[in-house]
Amino acid sequence: MTVRVVIVDDQALVRAGFRMVLDSQPDLAVVGEAIDGADALRVLDRVEADVVVMDVRMPTMDGVEATRRICARPAGNRPRVLVLTTFDTEADAFAALRAGASGFLLKNVPPEDLLAAIRVVAEGDSVVAPSITRRLLDRFAGQLGPAPTEDPRLAQLTDREREVLLLVAQGLSNAEIAARVHVAEATVKTHVGRILAKLQLRDRVQAVVLAYESGLVTPGG
Repeated sequence: MTVRVVIVDDQALVRAGFRMVLDSQPDLAVVGEAIDGADALRVLDRVEADVVVMDVRMPTMDGVEATRRICARPAGNRPRVLVLTTFDTEADAFAALRAGASGFLLKNVPPEDLLAAIRVVAEGDSVVAPSITRRLLDRFAGQLGPAPTEDPRLAQLTDREREVLLLVAQGLSNAEIAARVHVAEATVKTHVGRILAKLQLRDRVQAVVLAYESGLVTPGG
């Protein structure tokens, strides 16, 4: 299957560079470009896309707000969002993760890493390791808003699922969780899938965010 991509960036040269890289791949197709978040929403009303490669800082509507609106769309018209950032806008990139993005990359990422990330996101996974997400959360904890309150959705989890969620939020891989709780890795994968389904989350990154916002994990803890 061909992965349909929309590129959102206010710099024409950046868009052209990304398009050149993506168009060189037989399984990727650029189906639209946008100059800011508002333009991206209009483009997505006209074309079907699987992944949106989203800049963060743009005029009119930034990437965070655009990500929030895209991720609030109906399931049949809700592409996944891959956020791009520079070293000095990590806080904005993490805000986009909280808004529903499936991951983020630095703008100077090598082309092969960008291509790999788009494919991973299109397959339904995230491109930010939970451990990296946790470090970002620790760094920007003061910007997370009000004091954590437990999300009522957590009541749906079994004790084991809650335990697995906590370990996911601590940055452990499925293999590490399996060793910690003495079960097969396949069993952990099943638990993670059920957790995401019950909590209506897209991927592990958003599970880490929820764990922080609900107070299951505390900054530096």
